[in-house]
Amino acid sequence: MARFRYSMQSILDIKYKMETQAKEEFSAARAALDREEEKLALLIERKKSYERKAAELLSGVLNVREIEENETAIMSMDGFIEEQRRQVAAAAQKLERAREKLTEVMKERKTHENLKEKAFGQFLQEENRRESKEVDELTSYVYGQRRSRERRDGMPV
Repeated sequence: MARFRYSMQSILDIKYKMETQAKEEFSAARAALDREEEKLALLIERKKSYERKAAELLSGVLNVREIEENETAIMSMDGFIEEQRRQVAAAAQKLERAREKLTEVMKERKTHENLKEKAFGQFLQEENRRESKEVDELTSYVYGQRRSRERRDGMPV
């Protein structure tokens, strides 16, 4: 039996490598988004601690300087949080682009795998036809040999 060789195997191999690379990029983008979301959560928690401190400062003996510093810190945290939200949104967009790229690369790889499967199916059909032809030729040869012996010897074999 002949050996199957897919003529576009090198392209399929490249598609596998591209898919692996796209998976790594997606994973990196997911990790970056997780880091940015964690930073945002820390900033929000820090702002809450400043707000709790503000409530404490207003409930006890009033120290105007500390109250003003705390208000400035809260306003600064609002700016940091807003900037971090932009960073989270940018990381989310990168993740979505990486997801789209991964999806596209996976579709391309699957298309090439389907082409390979079809080519293999055609190969098997051709092998079956060739094998059937060989069997027919062998049968015809054996039958012909038997008939010629019968004619030569005058007796059925």
